[in-house]
Amino acid sequence: MYGLISKLTATPGNADRLAAVLASVGPMPGCFSYVVARDLSDADGVWVTELWESAEAHRRSLDLPEVQAAIAAGRPMIDGFEHRFET
Repeated sequence: MYGLISKLTATPGNADRLAAVLASVGPMPGCFSYVVARDLSDADGVWVTELWESAEAHRRSLDLPEVQAAIAAGRPMIDGFEHRFET
């Protein structure tokens, strides 16, 4: 199993839009759980919590067309990456 927990900081006023874009990705091979949530204490914070069968399955997901589209759509709304934890 491979877990990844990340906190992204959206550009001001875009956290809801960013969360929607990230959550729009459908089922991915090897992914058991993919949860996108707003941070209740940070107006610009978005958390992504992922559980994969392996780190390699996660890496392969980055090549999927729908993931590439979400990355392209979300990138302009990302101001930074605040935290990243691997489990």
